[in-house]
Amino acid sequence: MAAVAGNAWLFGDEINTDTMAPGLYFKEPIEVMATHCLEAVNPDFAPNVKSGDIVVAGKNFGMGSAREQAPMAFVHLGVGAILAKSYSRIFYRNAINFGLPVLIFPQVDEIGVGDELIVDPVAGRVENKSSGVQYEVEAIPAHLMEMISAGGLMPWLKQTRGKGPGKG
Repeated sequence: MAAVAGNAWLFGDEINTDTMAPGLYFKEPIEVMATHCLEAVNPDFAPNVKSGDIVVAGKNFGMGSAREQAPMAFVHLGVGAILAKSYSRIFYRNAINFGLPVLIFPQVDEIGVGDELIVDPVAGRVENKSSGVQYEVEAIPAHLMEMISAGGLMPWLKQTRGKGPGKG
């Protein structure tokens, strides 16, 4: 997976999955639910986020219920990566399962709203083009990046395991 570039969208600590994927829209397809992603926190996010943009957040991002729809909404909106001080464990795993790079980034307080960022999850590098500062972070392991690059766990399994006995 190549580096992703986009503008920073800032969020604070303890952003709950209920705000990422509001329960009111659970019966709707992801195309509808995603349009309500984080609207309770920042109503401008879903209608204005651009493909490749980077979500930057504080501690315990993705806390709350274990809704798979939360990372699915970000993927549907085209978010390129998420940088946070820390994550809820289940949100972190769900994000990777749906092909969304998530990196631990202790320096979130040094990023401004709209800063132009380049995130290289393989090299473990975050560059703030707006400030000229470059950060080293823990890279996503190669085996997980393979899965993320394939679009997540299920597409990766289809690619790597789909050629078993009797399948070609």
